[in-house]
Parts: sequence; structure tokens; C-alpha cells
Amino acid sequence: MIADWPILSLLVWLPIAGAVAVLVTGDRNAGAAKWLALIVSLATLALCIPLWSNFDTSTSAMQFVERTPWIASFNVNYHLGIDGFSLPLLVLTSVITILVLIAGWEVIDYKPTQYVAAFLALAGLMNGVFVAQDALLFYVFFEGMLIPMFIIIGIWGGPRRVYATLKFFLYTFLGSVFMLLGLIYLYLKGQSFQLADMQSMTLSMTEQTWLFFAFLVAFAVKIPMWPVHTWLPDAHVEAPTGGSMVLAAVMLKVGGYGFLRFSMPIAPDAAAEYAWLMITLSLIAVVYIGFVALAQEDMKKLIAYSSISHMGFVTLGLFIAFALVLDKNASDTAALGVQGAMVQMISHGFVSAAMFGAVGVLYDRMHSRQIADYGGVINTMPRFAAFMVFFAMANCGLPGTSGFVGEFMVMLATVKMSLGVAALAGLTLILGAAYTLWLVKRVIFGDVANKHVAELTDLNGREWIVMSTLAFFVLLIGLWPDPLIHVMQSSVDALLQHITTTKLIGTQG
Repeated sequence: MIADWPILSLLVWLPIAGAVAVLVTGDRNAGAAKWLALIVSLATLALCIPLWSNFDTSTSAMQFVERTPWIASFNVNYHLGIDGFSLPLLVLTSVITILVLIAGWEVIDYKPTQYVAAFLALAGLMNGVFVAQDALLFYVFFEGMLIPMFIIIGIWGGPRRVYATLKFFLYTFLGSVFMLLGLIYLYLKGQSFQLADMQSMTLSMTEQTWLFFAFLVAFAVKIPMWPVHTWLPDAHVEAPTGGSMVLAAVMLKVGGYGFLRFSMPIAPDAAAEYAWLMITLSLIAVVYIGFVALAQEDMKKLIAYSSISHMGFVTLGLFIAFALVLDKNASDTAALGVQGAMVQMISHGFVSAAMFGAVGVLYDRMHSRQIADYGGVINTMPRFAAFMVFFAMANCGLPGTSGFVGEFMVMLATVKMSLGVAALAGLTLILGAAYTLWLVKRVIFGDVANKHVAELTDLNGREWIVMSTLAFFVLLIGLWPDPLIHVMQSSVDALLQHITTTKLIGTQG
């Protein structure tokens, strides 16, 4: 029986074991090490197939559960499981890891073995975050992710990589300290680190408020939300192409996932009380950051700010649920908002990876990220230009692409809550189109700007594989989002049921 197989453990530990094996292979056999890394990443993706095909969409209960005592004296367990929220994120992580390895195949010539090993280890740790059902285990994976990304930016990054890595590490580490304090408090109160126990624990409003803000700091930095977003553009600008792709595609999603797993179910009354704050911060991210993106001259910085703006839609979709259910009694519309937020996370994963991948293609040829250094690229790289324009359209939210589905669902839910909020959120569609099309116009179209552009060569086979795979997923979700929405339906309904039941002491029926 497939449900009895340790598939989730394999998803976590196979990439990490692969990373060790790759390091042992060494730089002298760099070619063999790369092929080994690719085989391990393909095997990790293959493990997702039985997960998806045998996943029971009719229940919100955790599936493929593995549980073994870890630190028995503190009731800490090695406890893994997945539901409709974790499964799509596992698939996203596995696909992006493969594409990142292919993207850096010929480009990375300095310590290539360590480079691919870092990405494999990162994939295993990110999978660990999405499957952990013990809070302490989650925290270990959550912190562990920082290390490979720190190494990736610090060794293979740009000239200001030390500044960028330190800023990235300090911001995210400081945020997670507050989460750890919250988890310790919950353990002392309930004597359990199990997420299910924490989510069912009765808490006073004061306790919930402190916990909500402790989790908020940790996950807001990760997404990142305004005003703790400044580390992201710096990290993206200095990171190698593969680092930017993983950072945008998967690591930012850990913040949204944290809200779904911790903030909303553990402190629902406080989350309902401060939903207005989250909606306000989301709108600032959507609108203000959109204007900031318009002013950028560096392609990577522009896309980094675009990521922050698009992730504002995720937090908006999650927290309007409280207003819709509690004030409007519109649980179906609230479900639409949460589903939209989740679809937006997956869609943004593919679109942002594609945008950073496209910039990486240009950077590999000209070693410049400045928009002013380009112009007329379509004349020398027509195949690349076609992909770039397509991904730009997806970034704008063009119907038929994945970028449209999540944003449209969140917008529909937001209109039900408040027309004013919906109007402000809708500004992102205009601003997103403005900065994305402005980028495309200046880089892709027009006459050939200089002799360096005139010398550019079109996509090679390796780059074509990466671009076309990302285009396939962007189109697939855009035209047929139903499997993605269907797989999370039960989990969304269960979450809404949970968050609308008070946990205040003395008020439970």
C-alpha cells in the first residue's frame, strides 16, 4: 500500500543524501556530480507522482503520515504529513529544483559541485518545512533553509554579496526567534509540540495576540511584507540566477504557508481582530511597492519588487476570509479568497522563476542587469523574446496564464468584502502591467541599441528546456486550474471551519 511507504521522508532526505553524495564526488568529477544531482532531483519529482495520484481529496486529514518519537522527554516527534496546502508546494519545489540545476549547468564554473549540492540540500529542507507536523521539527527545517541559501548568495553572488547575505540572514533569523518564543510558550502551556495540539489549544485573547504578532514577524519577513521587505531586492540582485529562481519561486511561499499553518489556526480570534492590519499591509505592498518597481533601472530589482507586490495578493486573500465569514457570513466567498491566495502562490512560483531565469539568460551573455544596456533584443534573440513577452504577460495577469487565475479569485472575494479595498487591490493590475510592459519595451523591442546586443545569440538547448517547461506550467494552471483548486478544497473548508470557531477561554460551546 503506497500510503504506508515513507514517501515524505524520502522527499526530505533523498535530496540531502544526494547533496552529500555530490560533495563526495568532488569538483574533479564535476560532470558526474551534476548528472548525479539531476538524477536525484528527477527521482524526487517522481516521488510526487504517487503522492498526487493517491491523494484523497475528500478529506482534510493529514495523509501519508509518518510518526516516530524524536526527543521523547519533551514530547517531540519526527512527525510528517501532507494535506491540500502542502502537496502543490512539494511539486513546485521539485520542479523548480530540476530547472535550477539545468539553468546553472554550463554557467557555474567556480566550485560547481558545491553549487549543485547546496541546491539539493535546500530542496530537501524546503520539503521538510512543507511536510513537518511537529512545530519543533518545522522550526529546524525553517532555520535550516537559511544555510544553503546563505552559502549560494555568499559564494556565487555579485560584488555586494557579503552585504546581501548578512542582511538576508539577520532579517530572517531575527524574525524566526519570535516564532521560537511563541512555540516554547505553547509547549509550556500544552506540553506538546504537535501542530494539531497547538491548533486545538484554548487560549485567551491576550495570549493569542502575542502569539499572532510573534508569528507575524517571522512570516512577514519571509514573504516579505512591507515594511520588512528591504532584504529581498538586495538578495535578488546579488544572488546567482538559480538562487533568485528558488528564492522567488519557493522560499517566499514558506511565509504564506506559515500563516496557513500557524497564525490563522493557532490564534484565530487575534487573526480576526487584526485582519484589518494584514489587509492594510497587503494593500501597501500591492500599491506602494508597485510604484517603487516602476522606478527601477536594474531588471532583477524590478522583478524583486514585483514579487513583493504579487505576494501582497496572497496575504490579502488569506485575511479577507475573516471579514467575509464573520461579518458577511459568506463562507463560499471566503473559500474563494483562500484558494485564490494558494493558486497565486503556486502561479507566482512559476512566473517569478521564469522572469528571473530570463534575466539570467541575458546576464550570462552580457554580464549586465541594467535595462539601459539593452534594447532591440528581439532582433537577435527572437525565440527568447517570445518567451520573455509571454512571461511578462503572465506577470501582468493576462487571462489564459496562471497569473490571472489567483489574482482574479482574490479580486472576486475582495469585491464581496469591500469595493474600496478591491479598487485599491485592482491598482496592482494596472501597475503590474505598467512596470512589466515598460521593462519589455525597453529591453526586447525597438532597434538594436548597441553592438553587444547585435552580437547576442538565441537560446541554446539547455535554456530552451528551462523556458519551455516554465511556460508549460504557466499555461497549464492558466487554462486548467481545476486540479490545483480541487486538491486543496477540503483543506480550505476545514481551515475556514477552524478559524471561525473561537478559542477564547470560557466561550467554547
